[in-house]
Amino acid sequence: MKITLKDNSVLETEGKITALEAAKKISEGLAKAAVACEVDGVLKDLSFVLEDDCKLNILTLKDEEGLKVYRHTAAHILAQAVKNLYPTVKLAIGPAISNGFYYDFDFVTPITIKDLEKIEQEMQAIIKADFTIKAETFTRNEAKILFSGFDEKYKLELLKDIPKDQKITVYRQGDFVDLCRGPHLPSTGYIKCIKLTSLAGAYWRGKEGNKMLTRIYGTAFEKKNELAEYLKKLEEAKLRDHNKLGRELGIFMTDENIGQGLPLLMPKGAKILQIIQRFVEDEEEKRGYLLTKTPSMAKSNLYKMSGHWDHYKDKMFILGDEKKGEDLYALRPMTCPFQFTIYNNGIKSYKELPIRYAETASLFRKETSGEMHGLIRVRQFTLSDGHIVCTPSQVENEFREALDLINYILKCLGLENEVTYRFSRWDPKDSEKYIGTAEQWETTEGLMETILKHLNIDYATGIGEAAFYGPKLDVQTKNVHGKEDTLITIQIDFALAERFDMSYVDEDGIKKRPLIIHRSSIGCYERTLAMLIEKYNGALPLWMSPTQVRILTITDRAAEKATEISTELRKEGIRTECDMRNEKIGYKIREARLEKIPYMVIIGDSEIQENKIAVRSRSAGDLGTMEYKDFLKMIQKEIKNKTIDYKETIKE
Repeated sequence: MKITLKDNSVLETEGKITALEAAKKISEGLAKAAVACEVDGVLKDLSFVLEDDCKLNILTLKDEEGLKVYRHTAAHILAQAVKNLYPTVKLAIGPAISNGFYYDFDFVTPITIKDLEKIEQEMQAIIKADFTIKAETFTRNEAKILFSGFDEKYKLELLKDIPKDQKITVYRQGDFVDLCRGPHLPSTGYIKCIKLTSLAGAYWRGKEGNKMLTRIYGTAFEKKNELAEYLKKLEEAKLRDHNKLGRELGIFMTDENIGQGLPLLMPKGAKILQIIQRFVEDEEEKRGYLLTKTPSMAKSNLYKMSGHWDHYKDKMFILGDEKKGEDLYALRPMTCPFQFTIYNNGIKSYKELPIRYAETASLFRKETSGEMHGLIRVRQFTLSDGHIVCTPSQVENEFREALDLINYILKCLGLENEVTYRFSRWDPKDSEKYIGTAEQWETTEGLMETILKHLNIDYATGIGEAAFYGPKLDVQTKNVHGKEDTLITIQIDFALAERFDMSYVDEDGIKKRPLIIHRSSIGCYERTLAMLIEKYNGALPLWMSPTQVRILTITDRAAEKATEISTELRKEGIRTECDMRNEKIGYKIREARLEKIPYMVIIGDSEIQENKIAVRSRSAGDLGTMEYKDFLKMIQKEIKNKTIDYKETIKE
């Protein structure tokens, strides 16, 4: 038997051999580090028996898939520990995730964060016992009998979704069994360092109508120093979490009487978004975009035309009662049908194309409770939405220009190095999610692939992540906890022009269908604000800070001078506050630093006498005294250049 290895060398063996035995033949060091394998590209346990010629890749913890297997096994150890301590608990699911693992449980009596310590101790006992982890194969009916005996209702529900004739894999470690396709480590003793990190609520299968389960999060590493480093970063991430920091800085708040996913932007937060919105809209206008303003709701007829009613209705807020003979309306989840309606107001010539529409729109999406988090995922949000209607020959250039706009804005925000790209394609196996034919999808995806190649963009591919009407390039980012979200998208739409009967008269006098590029230039403003708070730890660059300068008086005698300078700065467009309270200057400075104010101007008797101002910088500390005009010139230059200062507030 010939086994082709990762480096294309060939290992020849006589008869059957397990993947682990093959690893030992390669090197004892590799076998010791091995956690799983890939056989002809398919993930397998190390106990998998190789019977025919194949390609073999031994995975270690240096491989992403190897680390996932390691952490998935840790999730099973967590489930076994919980089951040992709480025999009445019902098990749901427990996958590996980017920074660790979790498992969802249905407890009879709720647990608290304090209970994690004893669960962790039980996990350590299971690891020390070094139980062999073995896969067993069952028919669906046999698996049903097995999990019925354990009274595991969630496992039984999962079994219903598996085809009758498909073999079911169950993993056993000691007296614990779990429904799982694997693979897993050879034994529980392979796990070296584990830590349970938090508790959360999670609806079964992510559906709001289902029961709320208890989700326990944890992580696992090979070495103690790796775990310690991760836990340190986790604590730092908690401090930078926009959901905490944004509230502490008075940027946004929530209220249970208003509802989940409906944040209130306070004066500081509203000012930040106004600054960024004005910047974005001005930049769009420079690049030839036409501003539209469309309604926040429409009759169901519009969404039926676009396909949203059939493919997106579950995410929409529906108004009206059909039983009473009322027309159904829906709050808009996007602006495209509205802007297409504007385009159709009059015949268009090829000479008028491309037409670029842009709108800062309030949109509404029916997110489930478990999905919402701070400003990152909300039910009402603001989007820099836009659509480019163009001829097929213009698509590549317009796509390039849309991406150039995105990259320019990201650079000005200081986020250009915080993003990655994903080419989101359709899934032919789940064609009911989409409109259009397979041929249309293949043609449009081929077009986008060619454009991305010409643009030399390094991207990942997401099968099944396309919009229902076309493929898209997603600009992805991660929050401080490592969770990935889409920040901005550009989509090529081959379908909606036909649905809305959109056309242009070409140079040959014949009406033709345009292509449409859906794009956002900054994405969801609320999500972008969340990313900015986390990136800068609340210390936003000068040009987008809600308060750019705070004037602090040392004595009451400085009040008149402070008011005078404040008035002059405001006339120059500098956002300025005065703190003339009867407090010590040290206290005022500390407060300004805690509020992340970029510049402090301090005025006392000596500054009045010398006709100068004392200046403190958030990042550089005491800048000494200077002429007012020099200070103004300095900050105006910083604002004009949109200077990004990566230093946080100095610690003195």
